[in-house]
Amino acid sequence: MVLAAYVFVVLAVVIGAFQVALALGAPLGEYTLGGKFPGKLPQGMRAAALVQLVILFIFVVIVMAKAGIAFEQFHSGAKIGAWVVAVFFALGTVMNMSSPSPKEKRIMGPANIIAFVTTLIVALG
Repeated sequence: MVLAAYVFVVLAVVIGAFQVALALGAPLGEYTLGGKFPGKLPQGMRAAALVQLVILFIFVVIVMAKAGIAFEQFHSGAKIGAWVVAVFFALGTVMNMSSPSPKEKRIMGPANIIAFVTTLIVALG
């Protein structure tokens, strides 16, 4: 379970860096939102990338707390929270794998699968 949590944290850092790049205007729109916005995301979507970054950070805290790595004060709430995170990434996997964007499907699909599997392991642990 601890190894799965660490894999999730590393993946979350990579996804977080992607969200920051999107927010700063990197031309990566084809890798998200079904590829609806090739190139730079519109201003509102760039702000949404920052919101997603905050949510991702909360997910990291939940997973680390549930695995007993850090944030022990949140461990009891993380028991339920880990399931919420696992369901989130299960739904994200379905959405990314059914995306009309081949780039999103190829990159974010597998990333969501890994996130789902690792958070499921933590939730079950």
